[in-house]
Parts: sequence; C-alpha cells; structure tokens
Amino acid sequence: MIILGIETSCDETAAAIVGDDRRVLSNVIASQIATHRPFGGVVPEIAARAHLGLIDGVVRQALDEAGVGIGEIGAVAAAAGPGLIGGVLVGVTAAKAIAAARGIPFVAVNHLEGHALTARLTDDVPFPYLLLLTSGGHCQTLIVRGPGDYTRLGTTIDDAAGEAFDKTAKMMGLPYPGGPEIERRSAGGDAKRFPLPRPMKGAPGCDFSFSGLKTAVRQTLDKLPGPPTETDVADLCAAIQAAITDSLCARLKPALKAFREACPEGRHLVVAGGVAANRPLRAALDALAHKSGLAFVAPPLPLCTDNGAMIAWAGIERLRTAGGDPLDFKPRPRWPLDGTAPKARGAGIKA
Repeated sequence: MIILGIETSCDETAAAIVGDDRRVLSNVIASQIATHRPFGGVVPEIAARAHLGLIDGVVRQALDEAGVGIGEIGAVAAAAGPGLIGGVLVGVTAAKAIAAARGIPFVAVNHLEGHALTARLTDDVPFPYLLLLTSGGHCQTLIVRGPGDYTRLGTTIDDAAGEAFDKTAKMMGLPYPGGPEIERRSAGGDAKRFPLPRPMKGAPGCDFSFSGLKTAVRQTLDKLPGPPTETDVADLCAAIQAAITDSLCARLKPALKAFREACPEGRHLVVAGGVAANRPLRAALDALAHKSGLAFVAPPLPLCTDNGAMIAWAGIERLRTAGGDPLDFKPRPRWPLDGTAPKARGAGIKA
C-alpha cells in the first residue's frame, strides 16, 4: 500500500507519498520562511492563508513526483494537531475530502508522533526506544513503546530549545529562523568568552528549562559597550550553542537511567524534531548514547523539520494498529503524546 501524508501544522505546506515498505516516493515541502522572516517568527493567520493557496499544488506535485495517480493511494493521513489550528484545519480538510471522494481511510496523525516514528521509517528502529523530541515548540523525553504508546519522562517547564535558539538570535538581529544562523556563526566563535547558565543542570527529574538562558543572553547584550560586533555575535552564538547542547545532554542523563530501568531490552537513543538537524547537538548526543551503551539514531536532515513523509509513515503505523479515523474527527491545537502525564504549564508550553 502507498499512502499520502499531509503536513500543515506550522509554516510548511508539505505532502508526501510513502509505501508501507518504507519507500519515500516523494516528499514535497513548500516553506514559508521568506514570508514570515520580516516578522521574526511565524504569524498564524498568514501561515493559514498561505496553506490554503499552496495545498492543492503541493499534493499534485507529490503525486506527480511519485509517478502515481490519486486512484493508487490506499489511504490519506494528515497532521491533525498539535499546532496552529488554522493551518491544521487546512491540511485535515484536504485529507478528509480526498478520503471521502476516493472511499479510502483517513488517518488523523499526531504531529509529534510523526516526528517520534521517523526513526522507524529511516532506520527501522525497533520498539522500545528513548526519544528526545526537540523543536521550536516542543522539548521532551519519552519512552516509545509503539504507536500511541508513550511514557513522558520530562518536558520543558517554560520554553523549548528551538524557541531559545530563535529568540536569542532575534536579540542579536539575526534572521529567522535563528537556530541554523546560530549554528553557522558559532563555528567561528569563542564559547568561553560569555559564561551562560545551563538551566536545571543537576536538578532532580528530567524536565527542561530555557527561559533563564534567554534572560542571560539579553543581559549579556545589554552589558556590551555598544551594538554587538561580528566577533561579539560569533562568540555569543558559540556560547548559546554550547549552553543548549550541554543542557539537553545533562537533562538526558536521568532520562537514560529511567529508560534502562523501565526497558532493559531497549537499545536506541533517538532524536527528532527541527532542532535534531543541529550538527553539534547530534555529535554530542551520539557520544552520550555511545557512553551509555546505546545506538544513536537521527533522521536525515530533510526529515528533521516538518514534512509529509513523517505524517504518511505515522499514518501507516496507526493503520496497522488502530485503523483509520472517522471523518468527523476534530483537529486538536493541543495533543500530548502521553495523555496520562501531568499537564505542563509555562509561558512557552505548546502541548
């Protein structure tokens, strides 16, 4: 079977055709970065309107690149939350229309589950595994036992790592999105020049925090004698890169211990989400996994950010275990992977 996956939860209009044999036949992404860059971040209403204008063409292009007709699709999956509800509605409505017209199953996919299961699409990672899910809106560690079966070990108590990258970059006048800019400029900087905190390092539990880091960067910039020079920016980028990487790795250590105790048969540490594309972080996580006796898996860079292939694959996994969803399924702006976990509360919480 081949399945169409649609992703519109934030600022990428994406569609992909994926086979149940893990072949990605097409993966089309129409980015809105240029549209939102003047605002320094994603504007929800602008994003939703852009999805409306792009969705038909993106789906047609995905079918054309895969060399298949709409009649050959066995099911259609769409990211049905969490995310910006205006955009989510566009993708879900398109998927429901196709499913209804063709008489095929519709699958409402949790956007986070799309990220969580990408390692099974790319590397056939067996369950269970430990997942670090880190992006602009989310930062959490989970034990992944199967589709719909997640145990959250830790989450952010305020902002996500990607949020910290983007907001600190904005403070320095760097273009959106800030994460790739900080990674690029950090390569030539001195990470030790500006001492920055590692929030919650050594604290009990597995939760994350990055709001204090943002405050420290603001204070560092305010103490400079004038506007930051290129050297100042490079050094501060290096300090931010190191602080976020160190913080994520430090907070993963108790999660690794909890994972080994709960799932002694587990053999993999997986990273997913937009921040998973950060190369220094990938290298640090690889070293941490090796030290812990686990194999490390990170998706190829194009499959770290939002994409239709991850939604299609999650749809395949869900069809195998739970079947399709009714056409009256209501999209969810908030949709935790672990519904039994206590609700996270804070200024930067997205799910």
